[in-house]
Amino acid sequence: MSTTPALKYITVPAAAKHTATIIFVHGLGDSGFGWQPVGEMFQRDKSMQHIKWVLPHATMQPVTANGGMVMPSWFDIYSFTKRDKEDEEGMKKSVSLLRELVDAEIAAGIKPERIVFGGFSQGAVLTLLAGLTTDMPAAGFIALSGRVPLQDKFKSMILPEALSKTFFWGHGEADPLMKYEFATESITLLKEAGVSVTGEVEGKGMTFKSYPGLEHSTDMGELRDLMTWIKKVIPQ
Repeated sequence: MSTTPALKYITVPAAAKHTATIIFVHGLGDSGFGWQPVGEMFQRDKSMQHIKWVLPHATMQPVTANGGMVMPSWFDIYSFTKRDKEDEEGMKKSVSLLRELVDAEIAAGIKPERIVFGGFSQGAVLTLLAGLTTDMPAAGFIALSGRVPLQDKFKSMILPEALSKTFFWGHGEADPLMKYEFATESITLLKEAGVSVTGEVEGKGMTFKSYPGLEHSTDMGELRDLMTWIKKVIPQ
């Protein structure tokens, strides 16, 4: 069986001995290059130089909500405001392709408990789908500016073993695109499903942190919290 992933990607190599990997998935219209500066910034911290970053690129496809414009996208988006119709097939296909990146790291000798999988916006949606409804092997999951997809049936899709998985979820309270209410509705749904949610950066369970004034982006406050979480989940 081949361990060569189908997706194209870039890496930020570990600056010291490579013992852990973060696979981070960009949002709509972006590429892996958009998150390269974050990986490089984190590696300037001596306690994070053992981490390699894998930053995949989405394929080009038409996006309905953008008038059918062809752009890098992990799945089709039918509307930015309504969530009654979603591209479940596209989401699941992308999760399957991203799983190949995880499997490639494991095949190269990195243990699942030393891998973190995450993403921003569309990438965060895929992270929540992968982390809660599949057996994606990872020590933890990062969802920045995301929401739970397929809400009408998501509760029935959650695997029992997912209830104890480790997540960091950060969201801007002023996000005009992935609205803050999308996140809070998602958190309510997850709590009802039995997911334990905390506001503390503990490195266990689901951490949910909101950031006043932050729009559809990240900032140093969120990145500092994320860095603290990563150090707990995949320490040196």
